[in-house]
Amino acid sequence: MQNLDWYILVGTLLFIVLYGTYKSRGSQNVTDYLKGGSDSRWWTIGLSVMATQASAITFLSTPGQAFHSGMGFIQFYFGLPIAMVVICLVFIPIYHRLKVFTAYEYLETRFDLKTRTLTAILFLVQRGLAAGITIFAPSIILSAVLGWNLIYLNVGIGLLVIIYTVSGGTKAVSVTQKQQMAVIFLGMLIAFLIIVNYLPLDVTFNKALEIAGASGKLEVLDFSFDLENRYTVWTGLIGGTFLMLSYFGTDQSQVQRYLSGRSMKEMQMGMIFNGLLKVPMQFFILLVGVMVFVFYQFNSSPLHFNPSAVKDVMESPYAAAYELLENDKSILETSIRKEQLIYSKLVDEAEKKTTLTSIAALNKKEEQLREQSKAIIKKANPDAETNDKDYVFIHFILNHMPRGLIGLLLAVILSAAMSSTASELNALGSTTTIDLYKRNVRGKGDKHYVNASKWFTMLWGIIAISVACVANLFENLIELVNIIGSIFYGNVLGIFLLAFFFKYVKSLSVFVAAIITQALIVGLWWADIMPYLWLNLVGSALVIGIAFILQLFLGNRGNENKLIEVE
Repeated sequence: MQNLDWYILVGTLLFIVLYGTYKSRGSQNVTDYLKGGSDSRWWTIGLSVMATQASAITFLSTPGQAFHSGMGFIQFYFGLPIAMVVICLVFIPIYHRLKVFTAYEYLETRFDLKTRTLTAILFLVQRGLAAGITIFAPSIILSAVLGWNLIYLNVGIGLLVIIYTVSGGTKAVSVTQKQQMAVIFLGMLIAFLIIVNYLPLDVTFNKALEIAGASGKLEVLDFSFDLENRYTVWTGLIGGTFLMLSYFGTDQSQVQRYLSGRSMKEMQMGMIFNGLLKVPMQFFILLVGVMVFVFYQFNSSPLHFNPSAVKDVMESPYAAAYELLENDKSILETSIRKEQLIYSKLVDEAEKKTTLTSIAALNKKEEQLREQSKAIIKKANPDAETNDKDYVFIHFILNHMPRGLIGLLLAVILSAAMSSTASELNALGSTTTIDLYKRNVRGKGDKHYVNASKWFTMLWGIIAISVACVANLFENLIELVNIIGSIFYGNVLGIFLLAFFFKYVKSLSVFVAAIITQALIVGLWWADIMPYLWLNLVGSALVIGIAFILQLFLGNRGNENKLIEVE
């Protein structure tokens, strides 16, 4: 990195922190601090919701996912627009009418305190873990590729977020996320244009897509019912819908974003805006990864993108075997580049088809070499992480981006990490204050609860940094966060669906069913019986089914509270 990159990176991050602290100064009552004064407009809500979900993991892992596996990951988001409509019609009217600070307040009105407390604790556990991963993800990758100290990175990112989140609460999170999304959109657009510009003059954008398609990178839709396949149309539409309903409808890190709206209409418009823009945004990020794949058809790429894993093997007795694979790959790259340049000049469709088939076969051999390299890395270090998807895009940024843009794209990654972490810490602090602390420590003034929320936010920030400092990288990071969510979200969503639609079921049945369901879902995940997205559907179905069965035996026992009618 050059000085210009450092100036852009540090300047961007400091501006966001100082701007958020300045714009949100003076929040002295609970409504201002926890709901941002309830004056957010729909575009602020939409961008804030999007920024909360689009963490650094999105911009590190998604391009790498497309580089290796193609565009199929987009199916994960197919359920999002459906979920947005349901949330606008069901969840938002109830939350707005009851004027809640957290989603879990409603559960005490519908059921009882213990059900509210259990659901809040489930949220705190999964979101507390996720907040640590949100910090850890960019830190471990930047540490590996830049040589920066991992602990310092974890602490640095966490402290920057804590400063303005504790200072200004929800408003600070919302106003900074607009700036962060602007940096993110600009950075990714510039990266895409530069990648396309780096391709040979004869390779138009259409030809680049044909090259990617020949190797299966543009296969978007998979209608199979294969449970071994994580990403299909059905997992996206069914499992994805339940995951998105849980995340956007019951996860306080998202609920708090739209509860800050000045009216129910503003909240609903913000969520529809998110539903319309999120899928195209993810499609574009995946397309960036596909273009990186095409770029490396004409340029050399590492046999393995994780530099720390390569370092381990090169310092082991298996270094010679790894070097032989690198030589084989170098020879193969020459053949691929030659075939690609031939293809770029062809006009005859039959010749183009033959050449593309030959290129696809060569790329398949390259994939085999990459798999062999992973086996050698595992021999050299059985604990090494061989999944290098998270390192693909950052490798391209650091080795091929012009001076200045490296700093901008690193700012994109860290801005995304900060925006998601800020929302998470804000929600964790709010939930702890409103659902646990205030519910049991009554009769205090607004200033007391605002200060309590600040202290709880700071505490969760320290916990998130601690989780980040002891975390171990495994799997693709964007999958890891979704896996953590899927273990808990289905159960929580089922509790809310019981509250909204099944008045026959009483609190004791729901409480016991939720505990049983959580244990079963953890067991299903541990046994790896199904793709993790299906855990959302199964969790919801289990808690509803078990609650109904328990209710048959318990009768009218266990419901002390008046039911709230669903409008």
